[in-house]
Amino acid sequence: MGKKEEKSQPGEELVKVNKWDGSAVKHALDDAVKTCLLGDRPQLKEQFGLVNTRLALCALAVLVAIMAHAWDFTHPFPESRPVLLFSVLAYFALLGVLTLHSSFREKGTFAVALQKDKERERLWEASSDMRKYDDKYLLTLSVRDSSAKNGKRREQSSSKSCAAFIDQNGIVLDNLVANEVNRLFNALAADKKDK
Repeated sequence: MGKKEEKSQPGEELVKVNKWDGSAVKHALDDAVKTCLLGDRPQLKEQFGLVNTRLALCALAVLVAIMAHAWDFTHPFPESRPVLLFSVLAYFALLGVLTLHSSFREKGTFAVALQKDKERERLWEASSDMRKYDDKYLLTLSVRDSSAKNGKRREQSSSKSCAAFIDQNGIVLDNLVANEVNRLFNALAADKKDK
């Protein structure tokens, strides 16, 4: 009867995934971590810089393609050759920059939050990784303190089977995800106070 009471609470929506689809499982766990990280801590304000950068790069690539199409429509091919050449090179350069941004800057980051205190600012990032055909969900929570002289980044990681967070029916168990996120968050917050 306790399980039925938990499931029937209004306002709490249960997330059910196909537990054999690794990508769906990873995204469902990412959403649960993000909800826990930002929902339980009002002092954290979500930042959209990484997503906005990706969106701007994609928008520029689309604008270059639209410009090439419009120029070719108004000035047929032999005349539009230099503009088309420029557009193709610019498009692939923008896609290369987008790939580098996704691979080296984002690195699986799905949540970025800023915590402003009276004396300092902290930037929290949550990232994850789950290899294909593997059940291990690697969650990394990192913090960078703006008051530190070198802006050193500290992080805590957790690698557990996704079965630790999803029941046999494919329902994400938010309380278990929250326990793990709280453990990592508290370890990072306490690490700074000890120093």
